[in-house]
Amino acid sequence: MMSSSILLWLVLVPAIFGALCLVCVGPLKRAQGPVFILGAAANLVLAIMVFRRDLSPFEIPFGTQSWQLLLSLRIDAFSSFIVISAASLSFLIALYAERFLRGRSGEESRAMTGPFLAFFLFTVALLEGAVLADHLVTLLFFGEGMLLTLFGMIALGGVHSFKTAVKAFAINGATDLCLMAGVGLIFSLRHQLNMSNLSHHPLPVEGWGGVAFVLLLIGAVSKAGAMPFHSWIPDAATDAPLPFMALLPGGIEKLLGIYLTARVSLDLFKGVGDSWAGTLMMVIGAVTIMLAVLMALVQKDFKRLLSFHAISQVGYMILGLGTGTAIGAVGALFHMVNNSMYKSTLFLTGGAVEQQAGTTDLKKISGLGRVMPITMGCFLIAAFSISGFPLTNGFYSKELVYDAALERGVIYYAAAALGSFFTAASFLKLGHAAFFGPYTVPKKAVDVRDPSLPLLVPMAIIAVACLVFGLGNTIPIDMLIKPGLPAHMAKEAALVVSGPIPHTWGLVGITVVALTLATLNHFWGAKRTGSGLGAVDHIHYAPVAHQLYDAAERRWFDPYEWAMQIIYLLARIGWAIDRGIDFLYNRVATTIAGASAGFLRVVHNGSYATYLVWLVIGAEFIVIIFARGI
Repeated sequence: MMSSSILLWLVLVPAIFGALCLVCVGPLKRAQGPVFILGAAANLVLAIMVFRRDLSPFEIPFGTQSWQLLLSLRIDAFSSFIVISAASLSFLIALYAERFLRGRSGEESRAMTGPFLAFFLFTVALLEGAVLADHLVTLLFFGEGMLLTLFGMIALGGVHSFKTAVKAFAINGATDLCLMAGVGLIFSLRHQLNMSNLSHHPLPVEGWGGVAFVLLLIGAVSKAGAMPFHSWIPDAATDAPLPFMALLPGGIEKLLGIYLTARVSLDLFKGVGDSWAGTLMMVIGAVTIMLAVLMALVQKDFKRLLSFHAISQVGYMILGLGTGTAIGAVGALFHMVNNSMYKSTLFLTGGAVEQQAGTTDLKKISGLGRVMPITMGCFLIAAFSISGFPLTNGFYSKELVYDAALERGVIYYAAAALGSFFTAASFLKLGHAAFFGPYTVPKKAVDVRDPSLPLLVPMAIIAVACLVFGLGNTIPIDMLIKPGLPAHMAKEAALVVSGPIPHTWGLVGITVVALTLATLNHFWGAKRTGSGLGAVDHIHYAPVAHQLYDAAERRWFDPYEWAMQIIYLLARIGWAIDRGIDFLYNRVATTIAGASAGFLRVVHNGSYATYLVWLVIGAEFIVIIFARGI
């Protein structure tokens, strides 16, 4: 029988290979790539070995006699599904990342390759540790560790990326403090932190339990990239190395964030879907869908547009989980893995465009499809998937979320359906601008073509998987998702999510109408402006919308910028107080002391006659005081 210690090796192996990437310097520098790929492959093998295995928990107690902590790892159907997804995706992205970074020019770029590859594997190790954690302190340990790798991977992007790394660290650090506070509150309410035990006796979302739920939800949706904790992601799309965007915001960070959200809403707390807590989640989901997709719609940069869609798609997952229904949970989790696939593919195609054309500015490139046909094909599959076109994986997972959202309220369904309209509109614009139209590239770009096989193969495999998960959608749902649901929800899912899906064909008709309208809108806008890039200008520059978009581009709606302004104001007030105190001590006090010293020098001049006069004045003063007292 397989030992449960293999769970620890799932965490240690990628971490060990990451450390080896750091020590491979000098004459060993050429070994960085092979060590990196070997580490990702070994991690995938271990994930396959533990998939759906019945293993006992692995525990290592540590701490003092009065304060015992526990390193506790456990695998179940849900966590094994996340681990195998993360390991598979990270292996394919690793193949791409190694070749992409090796192809970058410049001494500085080559110097950052080793640390980036190491942080990549450290991130995989920490994510798998967090997913396998069966103790909330263990979860915090691995989750907080990802703050460091997040910072490091962004900061390695170049001279302008340090500020973005600080922003990402600050936002995620603040929300992680909420996560810590929620864990502390759970301990005070239940006097234990074992997640398996807590799932058997979930907390109600009332009183202090409701406060704990909100705190944990903030930490979970922040890791998923939901609004309003999203603003570092578009900045990272511009500043961080491209493989980072495919790995974290586009891929495995979504797996972790939605995994935590599902654990919180389905396991640790009860009655979420039928309470204010479910409504809160659905509102967060609907707002994230709409606001992020509207920002994506008007972007003029390939990667920045994708980054806003990475945010928007999280909204569907949170909305589905917030419904508290089996069909919503299945749809959310199916959309989670689908999103990781097509979003990673989209970022990888963006990286291929950047490598070949030297830019992702859509104003400088067009017609790349004629010289990069395979890249274009992968992009189109992923773009159709994220837009929810029939037969793709995104279509089926979205239809399940639509069904659950409509059950909870037409407003939530309307937000989700309208989000699909704008998603399709923005990807029609992106695909038209980048791959169709007259061939245009910057002058410095020569011999533009599809990248080499190490870059093409990962994106092609994931793109094909999008079609497989679409046409054979019942296989991942029955084999991966349903077994991971709580027992009561799994029974309901077996009844309402079975056979060919979706089963609500009326909603499918509305989806087809929305996609058709998006297509017609695109062709009308492109004909009106004469370019695919301007296909949505009539929305961008519409009355009121134009002013709101301008304000958003100036970061008026960014909570991080609000916080920075408040901190700046407090710093100015503190500086003014400090200057005031400094003025009192250095100017006022010294002036008074100097004047007093000058006066004393005048009156104490060493003359006996002067001292006699002062004695007489003093004696008269004493006599007057005593006389008044009498």
